[in-house]
Order: sequence, then C-alpha cells, then structure tokens
Amino acid sequence: MAFVTRQFVRSVSSSSTASATAKKIMVKHVTVIGGGLMGAGIAQVAAATGHTVVLVDQTEDILAKSKKGIEDSLRRIVKKKFAENPKAGEEFMAKTMSSLSTSTDAASVVHSTDLVVEAIVENLKVKNELFQRLDKFAAEHTIFASNTSSLQITSIANSTTRQDRFAGLHFFNPVPLMKLVEVIKTPMTSQKTYESLIDFSKALGKHPVTCKDTPGFIVNRLLLPYLAEAIRMHERGDASKEDIDIAMKLGAGYPMGPFELLDYVGLDTTKFILDGWHEMDSKNLLFLPMPSLKSLVAEGKLGKKTGEGFYKYK
Repeated sequence: MAFVTRQFVRSVSSSSTASATAKKIMVKHVTVIGGGLMGAGIAQVAAATGHTVVLVDQTEDILAKSKKGIEDSLRRIVKKKFAENPKAGEEFMAKTMSSLSTSTDAASVVHSTDLVVEAIVENLKVKNELFQRLDKFAAEHTIFASNTSSLQITSIANSTTRQDRFAGLHFFNPVPLMKLVEVIKTPMTSQKTYESLIDFSKALGKHPVTCKDTPGFIVNRLLLPYLAEAIRMHERGDASKEDIDIAMKLGAGYPMGPFELLDYVGLDTTKFILDGWHEMDSKNLLFLPMPSLKSLVAEGKLGKKTGEGFYKYK
C-alpha cells in the first residue's frame, strides 16, 4: 500500500553524497534517546555486546529508574545464563554496567557517537524537533535511527540534513529477549547506512529483516489488521472474545489470542496506531475505528498495565 502522505524529499547535500560512498560505519559508540522500556532495553543489549552506550532522558529520576530496570533485567539473565558460573555472571553484569552511562543533555553527547537510536514518544512533531536539534551537533558520520513502530521514517528523516544516514531500527518488547529487528530503508537511505545497521543488529545478537518505509513495516502491518478484525468479529456478535482467543491458540497455534495480545500491547497503543493509519488512508476498511476499542480507551481501561482491558486482571 502506498503512503497517502506525500514524501517531501529534499535534495541531498554534497557532503551527504560523499558520505554515502564512504565505508560503512562500524558502530562502537551508541546514544539511545529515551529511558523508557524500549530505550532502556536497547541500551542494555548494546552495552551487553561490547558497545559504549549513553542513555539520555529528560531527568535524573527517569534515568535512575531506567538503570535500576536494566540492573534487574541483567540479574535475571545472569541467574539463568550463568547458573553454573556465578563469578562469570558477576563479571558480565559489571562489564555491561560499566559500558553504560547516562545524560540529560543529548546535544552534549552525540558529537562522539556512531549511532543515535531514538525511542521517545510516538509524536512526529516531537521526534522531528529532537532530530533537527541533534543534527546540528552530531558528527558527520553519525547515523540516526528511529525505533518508531507506526510513523513514517521519511517524514522524520526530512527534519535533518542527513537523509542518507537515516533509517528505521524497530526493536520489539522486551528487547533483551526478542530476536527480531526491522531495518527500514527510506528512498534516501544509503546502502552503506543500511549495511551498517544490519551489522549492528547482528552484533546485538538479533535477527534483522528489511522493509521499505511502509505503514507498520512488516510485523505491525500484518498484526494490527488481524487484531482489529478480531475486535470487529466480537462487536458483530460472531463469537465471544474468549472463544476467539481459544480458537486462534488451538487452531492457528498462536501463543496468545488476539484479545490477550491486545491487553498485553495496550489498547491505547493499538488505537493510536490504527487512528494514525486511518488518518493517512481513510478509505481503507482495515483501519476503520472500532467503537468498543474507543470506549475502553476513553474509560482508561488500557489492558494489563491498568488492570483491565478486554479482560480484568488482579
């Protein structure tokens, strides 16, 4: 499906053109913008695989919580992976944490980084403002990447002067456990940038797949319409949500039914993505709004994180 949103592709500067023909970047220093669940997870796996990482967020309190979350995650990994060699586990954890530092000033740390990975709020204006500012301070060779799951990468890249060194790098939650990374190429992403991000993904122990800059990339483009149709099926009274979940688990071999997965992902997140796609392509029946989803979100019943969504949780 083609984007309805027009792609305003600015001409690439001569310095950008020169960069495209240079050797691919060996990513050693990584700056992760956003200390939430995704950003902290990306920072963790990068630090654990020998990269020097700076995790950036707005306040020291947020960063302190992020570091604690990373430490707790590493302890779980160490307990399982180094069960027979606790000393090696302690060394692994100490080495990982020593490779990770934090900052509240992104502009002051990007000058020496090879890769900036953004994992902040899903708001195009906010992302554009961030990258426009960082573009002025980052080194010429620095690659920019967004972890967005729903926004157009090209629209974000166009806020910078390095469209050839800009791509999507979409991780999945929880980052330390999920092996997949979607590497999204825009029409301007250079082959060298693409290859650098493929190599970086593999260095993290992930399995990269490639996709054009299309709505939802691969996973969400297939997953969200499936989840939406499950909701519509329930709204029509075709089947109960319980029977739909059981049918997809036992009949299709899925580990979770669609309503269980919706509650796990977050109903607000699902609605946000589908609303964005509907705005881009209002004639596409797959993206039409669903009354029950709208109602639950309005009531603050967002899924497991709030204790209630399509199901109730203790």
